[in-house]
Amino acid sequence: MQAYLLFRKQGEPEWQKMPMKLVVNDLWESEFTVNELGVYEYTIEALVDHLSTWWQDIQKKATGSDNLSVDLKSGISLLAEVIPKVVEADKKVALQRLIVLIQKGEEQGEVIKLLEKELDNEFRQKYPLTNHLTRYPKELKVIVDRKRAGFSAWYEMFPRSTSSQPGKHGTFRDCLNWIPQIAQMGFNILYFPPIHPIGITNRKGKNNTILANAEDPGSPWAIGNETGGHMAIHPQLGSFKDFQEVIEKSKEYGLEIALDLAFQCSPDHPYIKEHPEWFRWRVDGTIQYAENPPKKYEDIVPFNFETEHWRELWEELKNIVLFWIKQGVKIFRVDNPHTKPFLFWEWLICSVKKDFPEVIFLSEAFTRPKVMYRLAKLGFTQSYTYFTWRNSKQELTEYLTELTQSPVREFFRPNFWPNTPDILSEYLQADGNPAFIIRFILAATLSSNYGIYGPPYERFINKALPGKEEYYDSEKYELKYWSPEEVKESTRELFANINRIREENPEFHQTNNIRFLPVENNQLLYFAKFNEEGTDAFLVVVNLDPYYTQSGWVKVPLSELSISPDQPFLAHDLLGGGQYIWQGEYNYVELNPHVLPAHILKIKKQLKKENQFDYFS
Repeated sequence: MQAYLLFRKQGEPEWQKMPMKLVVNDLWESEFTVNELGVYEYTIEALVDHLSTWWQDIQKKATGSDNLSVDLKSGISLLAEVIPKVVEADKKVALQRLIVLIQKGEEQGEVIKLLEKELDNEFRQKYPLTNHLTRYPKELKVIVDRKRAGFSAWYEMFPRSTSSQPGKHGTFRDCLNWIPQIAQMGFNILYFPPIHPIGITNRKGKNNTILANAEDPGSPWAIGNETGGHMAIHPQLGSFKDFQEVIEKSKEYGLEIALDLAFQCSPDHPYIKEHPEWFRWRVDGTIQYAENPPKKYEDIVPFNFETEHWRELWEELKNIVLFWIKQGVKIFRVDNPHTKPFLFWEWLICSVKKDFPEVIFLSEAFTRPKVMYRLAKLGFTQSYTYFTWRNSKQELTEYLTELTQSPVREFFRPNFWPNTPDILSEYLQADGNPAFIIRFILAATLSSNYGIYGPPYERFINKALPGKEEYYDSEKYELKYWSPEEVKESTRELFANINRIREENPEFHQTNNIRFLPVENNQLLYFAKFNEEGTDAFLVVVNLDPYYTQSGWVKVPLSELSISPDQPFLAHDLLGGGQYIWQGEYNYVELNPHVLPAHILKIKKQLKKENQFDYFS
């Protein structure tokens, strides 16, 4: 039998082919290298190799004294079939001579020697008889993304709250002053909620109240008014020229701008007058606003994706994405994609990535796992997760195991967020400043992609609406003044240090290389992040208890790290700076959440003398 791996860049007419090799027990393997961003297709072809089967049978029978003239002659038709495929003239002549010798019944041993010379494995691989070739019916896909798709640190902020003066609407020019500080903390993506004009009708007031005051700015997700819609900028934020300055300055500091992609409208959006057929209308003639009973969103109108004019709607929504790509935006955080048709997202993402394979789509779908995973298979680059609500050792271990050790790992890239403008978890509400540090460290070390809703997170703001996981005085409905003095320098230094550790060490550039390790304390989460070869690792220990010091004996994977049980080694804590000489499998750790709730340990296998300063740096 022979099998082949067929592959090509999507859009190319011809397949490239690589032979597959038998590993063991009917398991075959091959591989191909991807050289460009975009989508690659692959499938498998296989055939019964009649020429090899005949030749192997001859070889087996030749060990005895049987007359093989009939067996040899049964292969003449196979040799005759392969000759027209052969390019080399001398090889053609040799095979034709073999046929003549077999037909004449020449000396059996001499014929077999010639067959052995001419029908080597390389020849049979090169010239298979493919008249009974079978192809796997599916063409599978590999999406090749740029590095930022797999390794990112997001910082979310509302541009309208960037003013240096209390009560004043922020602008893109104000954002310029924030960029150096965000970059200094080590973030590489600066994400803006919607920056478009905001509707007036049914505008929400402070804390999502139904009646807004004149000074209430409204929710940025209620997109559109008489000044424009999804392809316009809120007039108070500035101009497109100002926005370009933000993009350019961000690049200078190693940041990319991500925009919110919210396919919904306010009741004042120009689309409603221009394309009423794209929306649902109630029997009383009023437009259907968004609802998720018992919640009502009177300031937001959803598109009707079941309209008879869906093709025109789809094209316009794609035009929105292309418009912002032309403005220099290559990363989009997609709002509630699970409320739109799967087929639409598959079409949109495929259409966009065909010309712009570098574009990244983050799915904000806090919904059922199967729906989240389906969206990932349709093309979403990253996804929000349940990390926000996974707090205990068991919860975190089980969830990360699902994400990294099950088939989910092949298509789903998690992005861990401790908070969002919509979500202030109970853990953050109740457990004080150490809780924020613990969750930040967990997000940044467990996952290669993570993000924070920045200004309130840096300030450890934990006041919520009573009985809810929502911020009290949410920035979604009002302007905020974020004084730089409200953030402790030690907090920014900690964030910067963790992001520097992530940036400098490839072990933190992926998520699936995690392995949880034993420690007999349920308040300590202990895991390793291995290098690609599996021969080296960072050991991370986090105290999940935001109130009390926790301690325990952690088990070091000595055999994987090639450390003998009687060999002392150095555990260097890159987070706190401590250096510990350890020996043997079990070693003691103690973590005070009010000082520093974690170790990020780099293991140095050979102890050296103190005058070798580079070793201890």
